[in-house]
Amino acid sequence: MAVTAGRFELLIRQRLGALSRTLPSARAGDVTSVHQARVATRRLREALPLITRGSALQKHTRRVRRLTRSLGPVRELDVALLTLDEFDDKRGTAPGRSGRQEGTASSRSGRQEGTAPSRSGRQGEVPRAGVLSLQQAIRQERTLMQVDMRRTIDRTHLAKLSDKLVAAARKRDTEGPSPRTVDPKQLAAARDRAARRAERLRIKIENAAAIYLADRLHEVRIAAKKLRYALEIVRDLSRSRAAARILTLKRAQDLLGRIHDLEVLIARTRAIQGSPNAPTLRVSADMDLLVRRLETECRRLHGRYIAMRAPLLAICDHVSGVRPSRRGEPAA
Repeated sequence: MAVTAGRFELLIRQRLGALSRTLPSARAGDVTSVHQARVATRRLREALPLITRGSALQKHTRRVRRLTRSLGPVRELDVALLTLDEFDDKRGTAPGRSGRQEGTASSRSGRQEGTAPSRSGRQGEVPRAGVLSLQQAIRQERTLMQVDMRRTIDRTHLAKLSDKLVAAARKRDTEGPSPRTVDPKQLAAARDRAARRAERLRIKIENAAAIYLADRLHEVRIAAKKLRYALEIVRDLSRSRAAARILTLKRAQDLLGRIHDLEVLIARTRAIQGSPNAPTLRVSADMDLLVRRLETECRRLHGRYIAMRAPLLAICDHVSGVRPSRRGEPAA
Protein backbone atom coordinates (compact mmCIF):
# COMPACT_ATOMS: atom_id res chain seq x y z
CA MET A 1 0.00 0.00 0.00
CA ALA A 2 1.45 3.35 -0.98
CA VAL A 3 2.20 5.81 1.79
CA THR A 4 0.56 9.19 1.27
CA ALA A 5 2.69 12.22 2.04
CA GLY A 6 1.45 14.55 4.75
CA ARG A 7 0.69 18.21 4.25
CA PHE A 8 3.94 19.51 5.65
CA GLU A 9 5.90 17.07 3.52
CA LEU A 10 3.96 18.17 0.42
CA LEU A 11 4.55 21.79 1.36
CA ILE A 12 8.31 21.31 1.64
CA ARG A 13 8.60 19.06 -1.40
CA GLN A 14 6.78 21.63 -3.51
CA ARG A 15 9.25 24.36 -2.54
CA LEU A 16 12.29 22.12 -2.83
CA GLY A 17 11.09 20.94 -6.24
CA ALA A 18 10.87 24.49 -7.53
CA LEU A 19 14.41 25.14 -6.31
CA SER A 20 15.93 21.93 -7.68
CA ARG A 21 14.34 22.50 -11.11
CA THR A 22 15.76 26.01 -11.51
CA LEU A 23 19.10 25.90 -9.70
CA PRO A 24 21.13 24.07 -12.40
CA SER A 25 20.08 26.57 -15.08
CA ALA A 26 20.65 29.44 -12.65
CA ARG A 27 24.17 28.18 -12.08
CA ALA A 28 24.69 28.29 -15.85
CA GLY A 29 23.63 31.95 -15.82
CA ASP A 30 20.12 31.73 -17.28
CA VAL A 31 18.36 34.99 -16.43
CA THR A 32 14.90 33.52 -15.82
CA SER A 33 16.24 30.66 -13.71
CA VAL A 34 18.27 32.99 -11.52
CA HIS A 35 15.08 34.87 -10.69
CA GLN A 36 12.98 31.74 -10.16
CA ALA A 37 15.62 30.08 -7.99
CA ARG A 38 15.87 33.18 -5.84
CA VAL A 39 12.10 33.25 -5.34
CA ALA A 40 12.14 29.52 -4.51
CA THR A 41 14.72 30.04 -1.76
CA ARG A 42 12.59 32.74 -0.18
CA ARG A 43 9.48 30.59 -0.22
CA LEU A 44 11.47 27.74 1.29
CA ARG A 45 12.81 29.96 4.07
CA GLU A 46 9.32 31.09 4.99
CA ALA A 47 8.25 27.45 5.47
CA LEU A 48 11.23 26.34 7.58
CA PRO A 49 9.88 27.54 10.98
CA LEU A 50 6.84 25.30 10.49
CA ILE A 51 8.84 22.07 10.33
CA THR A 52 11.88 22.67 12.52
CA ARG A 53 13.04 24.80 15.40
CA GLY A 54 16.02 25.65 17.59
CA SER A 55 19.56 25.15 16.32
CA ALA A 56 18.38 23.05 13.37
CA LEU A 57 16.17 25.91 12.19
CA GLN A 58 19.03 28.37 12.47
CA LYS A 59 21.37 26.09 10.55
CA HIS A 60 18.94 25.42 7.70
CA THR A 61 17.94 29.08 7.50
CA ARG A 62 21.57 30.15 7.20
CA ARG A 63 22.22 27.72 4.38
CA VAL A 64 19.17 28.78 2.38
CA ARG A 65 19.76 32.48 3.06
CA ARG A 66 23.34 32.13 1.84
CA LEU A 67 21.97 30.76 -1.42
CA THR A 68 19.44 33.61 -1.69
CA ARG A 69 22.15 36.21 -1.18
CA SER A 70 24.40 34.67 -3.80
CA LEU A 71 21.62 34.85 -6.39
CA GLY A 72 20.60 38.40 -5.42
CA PRO A 73 23.49 40.44 -6.89
CA VAL A 74 23.31 38.58 -10.20
CA ARG A 75 19.55 39.11 -10.37
CA GLU A 76 19.88 42.84 -9.67
CA LEU A 77 22.37 43.17 -12.51
CA ASP A 78 20.04 41.23 -14.81
CA VAL A 79 17.19 43.59 -13.99
CA ALA A 80 19.44 46.60 -14.60
CA LEU A 81 20.33 45.24 -18.05
CA LEU A 82 16.69 44.55 -18.84
CA THR A 83 15.75 48.07 -17.83
CA LEU A 84 18.49 49.49 -20.02
CA ASP A 85 17.17 47.39 -22.90
CA GLU A 86 14.02 49.48 -22.69
CA PHE A 87 16.10 52.52 -23.62
CA ASP A 88 18.05 50.83 -26.39
CA ASP A 89 17.30 52.50 -29.72
CA LYS A 90 17.47 49.17 -31.49
CA ARG A 91 14.45 47.90 -29.59
CA GLY A 92 12.22 50.65 -30.97
CA THR A 93 9.88 50.48 -27.97
CA ALA A 94 9.05 52.91 -25.23
CA PRO A 95 10.39 52.27 -21.70
CA GLY A 96 8.34 49.80 -19.75
CA ARG A 97 6.72 48.22 -22.84
CA SER A 98 9.33 45.52 -23.40
CA GLY A 99 6.96 42.62 -22.82
CA ARG A 100 7.30 41.96 -19.10
CA GLN A 101 5.38 38.78 -18.39
CA GLU A 102 5.18 36.27 -15.57
CA GLY A 103 8.17 33.97 -15.46
CA THR A 104 10.01 35.40 -18.45
CA ALA A 105 13.55 36.64 -18.62
CA SER A 106 12.32 40.20 -18.78
CA SER A 107 10.62 40.10 -15.40
CA ARG A 108 11.90 40.25 -11.83
CA SER A 109 8.80 38.57 -10.51
CA GLY A 110 6.38 38.81 -13.39
CA ARG A 111 6.11 42.55 -12.94
CA GLN A 112 3.37 44.03 -15.02
CA GLU A 113 2.13 46.62 -12.53
CA GLY A 114 3.54 50.07 -12.94
CA THR A 115 5.81 49.50 -15.92
CA ALA A 116 4.17 51.95 -18.28
CA PRO A 117 6.49 54.67 -19.51
CA SER A 118 6.41 58.23 -18.34
CA ARG A 119 4.71 60.62 -20.70
CA SER A 120 7.73 62.88 -20.96
CA GLY A 121 8.79 61.38 -24.29
CA ARG A 122 10.01 58.30 -26.11
CA GLN A 123 13.17 56.30 -25.61
CA GLY A 124 15.01 58.34 -28.22
CA GLU A 125 15.44 61.13 -25.69
CA VAL A 126 18.21 59.10 -24.05
CA PRO A 127 21.26 58.94 -26.36
CA ARG A 128 22.38 55.40 -26.97
CA ALA A 129 26.02 56.06 -26.06
CA GLY A 130 25.15 56.40 -22.38
CA VAL A 131 23.05 53.25 -22.42
CA LEU A 132 25.77 51.20 -24.14
CA SER A 133 28.42 52.39 -21.69
CA LEU A 134 26.29 51.31 -18.74
CA GLN A 135 25.46 47.97 -20.33
CA GLN A 136 29.13 47.19 -20.87
CA ALA A 137 30.07 48.01 -17.28
CA ILE A 138 27.17 46.01 -15.83
CA ARG A 139 27.88 42.94 -18.00
CA GLN A 140 31.47 42.92 -16.78
CA GLU A 141 30.31 43.08 -13.18
CA ARG A 142 27.78 40.29 -13.77
CA THR A 143 30.52 37.98 -15.03
CA LEU A 144 32.38 38.42 -11.75
CA MET A 145 29.24 37.99 -9.61
CA GLN A 146 28.29 34.82 -11.45
CA VAL A 147 31.57 33.20 -10.38
CA ASP A 148 30.70 33.82 -6.72
CA MET A 149 27.16 32.57 -7.29
CA ARG A 150 28.39 29.30 -8.80
CA ARG A 151 30.74 28.75 -5.90
CA THR A 152 27.94 29.14 -3.37
CA ILE A 153 25.58 26.88 -5.31
CA ASP A 154 28.23 24.16 -5.47
CA ARG A 155 28.75 24.37 -1.70
CA THR A 156 25.04 24.15 -0.88
CA HIS A 157 24.66 20.37 -1.50
CA LEU A 158 20.96 20.70 -2.22
CA ALA A 159 20.27 16.95 -2.26
CA LYS A 160 21.56 16.53 1.28
CA LEU A 161 19.65 19.57 2.48
CA SER A 162 16.47 18.28 0.82
CA ASP A 163 16.72 14.92 2.59
CA LYS A 164 16.99 16.64 5.97
CA LEU A 165 14.10 18.99 5.35
CA VAL A 166 11.80 16.25 4.05
CA ALA A 167 12.63 14.14 7.12
CA ALA A 168 11.82 17.08 9.38
CA ALA A 169 8.53 17.65 7.54
CA ARG A 170 7.55 13.98 7.92
CA LYS A 171 8.24 14.15 11.64
CA ARG A 172 6.11 17.26 11.88
CA ASP A 173 3.26 15.49 10.07
CA THR A 174 3.27 12.71 12.68
CA GLU A 175 2.47 15.26 15.38
CA GLY A 176 -0.95 15.92 13.82
CA PRO A 177 -4.08 13.73 13.94
CA SER A 178 -3.19 12.18 10.56
CA PRO A 179 -0.69 12.88 7.77
CA ARG A 180 -3.45 14.22 5.52
CA THR A 181 -5.11 16.40 8.18
CA VAL A 182 -3.49 19.47 9.62
CA ASP A 183 -3.52 19.78 13.39
CA PRO A 184 -5.49 22.92 14.32
CA LYS A 185 -2.53 23.98 16.43
CA GLN A 186 -0.21 23.71 13.43
CA LEU A 187 -2.55 25.74 11.26
CA ALA A 188 -2.92 28.28 14.05
CA ALA A 189 0.86 28.60 14.22
CA ALA A 190 1.00 29.36 10.49
CA ARG A 191 -1.76 31.94 10.86
CA ASP A 192 -0.02 33.52 13.85
CA ARG A 193 3.12 33.88 11.78
CA ALA A 194 1.11 35.52 8.99
CA ALA A 195 -0.47 37.86 11.55
CA ARG A 196 2.97 38.96 12.74
CA ARG A 197 3.96 39.57 9.12
CA ALA A 198 0.82 41.67 8.67
CA GLU A 199 1.58 43.76 11.74
CA ARG A 200 5.07 44.41 10.44
CA LEU A 201 3.74 45.43 7.03
CA ARG A 202 1.35 47.89 8.65
CA ILE A 203 4.22 49.45 10.59
CA LYS A 204 6.31 49.79 7.43
CA ILE A 205 3.43 51.33 5.47
CA GLU A 206 2.74 53.90 8.17
CA ASN A 207 6.45 54.61 8.53
CA ALA A 208 6.78 55.24 4.79
CA ALA A 209 3.80 57.63 4.92
CA ALA A 210 3.11 59.46 1.64
CA ILE A 211 6.59 60.88 1.15
CA TYR A 212 8.89 59.51 -1.53
CA LEU A 213 11.69 57.85 0.44
CA ALA A 214 13.23 54.96 -1.48
CA ASP A 215 14.62 53.11 1.55
CA ARG A 216 11.28 53.09 3.35
CA LEU A 217 9.42 51.99 0.24
CA HIS A 218 11.90 49.14 -0.09
CA GLU A 219 11.07 48.07 3.46
CA VAL A 220 7.37 48.07 2.57
CA ARG A 221 8.12 45.85 -0.43
CA ILE A 222 10.04 43.33 1.67
CA ALA A 223 7.30 43.24 4.32
CA ALA A 224 4.60 42.76 1.65
CA LYS A 225 6.60 39.94 0.09
CA LYS A 226 7.02 38.13 3.41
CA LEU A 227 3.31 38.45 4.20
CA ARG A 228 2.46 37.10 0.75
CA TYR A 229 4.64 34.02 1.26
CA ALA A 230 3.18 33.48 4.74
CA LEU A 231 -0.37 33.63 3.37
CA GLU A 232 0.58 31.18 0.62
CA ILE A 233 1.59 28.71 3.32
CA VAL A 234 -1.70 29.19 5.18
CA ARG A 235 -3.55 28.70 1.91
CA ASP A 236 -1.66 25.50 1.09
CA LEU A 237 -2.12 24.04 4.57
CA SER A 238 -5.82 24.88 4.78
CA ARG A 239 -6.41 24.04 1.11
CA SER A 240 -8.19 27.32 0.67
CA ARG A 241 -8.76 28.76 -2.79
CA ALA A 242 -8.78 32.34 -1.54
CA ALA A 243 -6.30 34.30 -3.62
CA ALA A 244 -7.56 37.90 -3.78
CA ARG A 245 -5.40 39.19 -0.91
CA ILE A 246 -2.35 37.33 -2.19
CA LEU A 247 -2.82 38.87 -5.64
CA THR A 248 -3.15 42.35 -4.15
CA LEU A 249 0.09 41.84 -2.24
CA LYS A 250 1.78 40.63 -5.40
CA ARG A 251 0.68 43.70 -7.32
CA ALA A 252 2.04 45.95 -4.58
CA GLN A 253 5.26 43.94 -4.47
CA ASP A 254 5.68 44.23 -8.24
CA LEU A 255 4.99 47.96 -8.23
CA LEU A 256 7.41 48.68 -5.39
CA GLY A 257 9.90 46.29 -6.92
CA ARG A 258 9.88 48.29 -10.14
CA ILE A 259 10.66 51.43 -8.14
CA HIS A 260 13.49 49.61 -6.38
CA ASP A 261 14.89 48.39 -9.71
CA LEU A 262 14.97 51.93 -11.06
CA GLU A 263 16.58 53.28 -7.88
CA VAL A 264 19.27 50.60 -8.04
CA LEU A 265 20.00 51.53 -11.65
CA ILE A 266 20.19 55.22 -10.71
CA ALA A 267 22.68 54.46 -7.94
CA ARG A 268 24.73 52.23 -10.23
CA THR A 269 24.82 54.91 -12.91
CA ARG A 270 26.03 57.52 -10.43
CA ALA A 271 28.70 55.12 -9.16
CA ILE A 272 30.00 54.53 -12.69
CA GLN A 273 30.07 58.26 -13.36
CA GLY A 274 32.22 58.80 -10.27
CA SER A 275 34.54 55.83 -10.76
CA PRO A 276 38.20 56.03 -11.92
CA ASN A 277 37.05 54.56 -15.23
CA ALA A 278 34.35 57.20 -15.66
CA PRO A 279 33.07 57.78 -19.22
CA THR A 280 33.71 60.90 -21.23
CA LEU A 281 31.89 64.10 -20.36
CA ARG A 282 29.54 63.65 -23.28
CA VAL A 283 28.60 60.10 -22.28
CA SER A 284 28.29 61.21 -18.66
CA ALA A 285 25.82 63.86 -19.81
CA ASP A 286 23.84 61.14 -21.58
CA MET A 287 23.77 59.22 -18.30
CA ASP A 288 22.47 62.33 -16.51
CA LEU A 289 19.57 62.38 -18.94
CA LEU A 290 18.87 58.71 -18.29
CA VAL A 291 18.89 59.31 -14.52
CA ARG A 292 16.36 62.12 -14.89
CA ARG A 293 14.07 59.83 -16.88
CA LEU A 294 14.36 57.13 -14.23
CA GLU A 295 13.68 59.57 -11.40
CA THR A 296 10.56 60.87 -13.15
CA GLU A 297 9.29 57.33 -13.57
CA CYS A 298 9.92 56.58 -9.88
CA ARG A 299 7.76 59.53 -8.82
CA ARG A 300 4.99 58.51 -11.19
CA LEU A 301 4.96 54.97 -9.83
CA HIS A 302 4.98 56.27 -6.28
CA GLY A 303 1.64 57.93 -6.99
CA ARG A 304 0.23 54.52 -7.92
CA TYR A 305 1.54 53.06 -4.68
CA ILE A 306 -0.21 55.76 -2.65
CA ALA A 307 -3.50 54.59 -4.16
CA MET A 308 -2.73 51.04 -2.93
CA ARG A 309 -2.03 51.95 0.69
CA ALA A 310 -5.66 51.63 1.84
CA PRO A 311 -6.17 48.12 0.35
CA LEU A 312 -2.86 46.99 1.84
CA LEU A 313 -3.81 48.27 5.29
CA ALA A 314 -7.16 46.50 4.96
CA ILE A 315 -5.32 43.23 4.32
CA CYS A 316 -3.17 43.83 7.39
CA ASP A 317 -6.31 44.40 9.47
CA HIS A 318 -7.91 41.21 8.20
CA VAL A 319 -4.88 38.97 8.67
CA SER A 320 -3.93 40.33 12.09
CA GLY A 321 -7.53 40.44 13.29
CA VAL A 322 -7.45 44.17 14.04
CA ARG A 323 -10.47 46.27 13.24
CA PRO A 324 -9.75 49.67 11.66
CA SER A 325 -11.54 51.38 14.57
CA ARG A 326 -9.09 49.83 17.02
CA ARG A 327 -6.03 51.46 15.52
CA GLY A 328 -5.16 55.01 14.63
CA GLU A 329 -5.50 56.29 11.13
CA PRO A 330 -2.42 55.57 8.97
CA ALA A 331 0.13 58.31 8.66
CA ALA A 332 -0.60 60.61 5.77
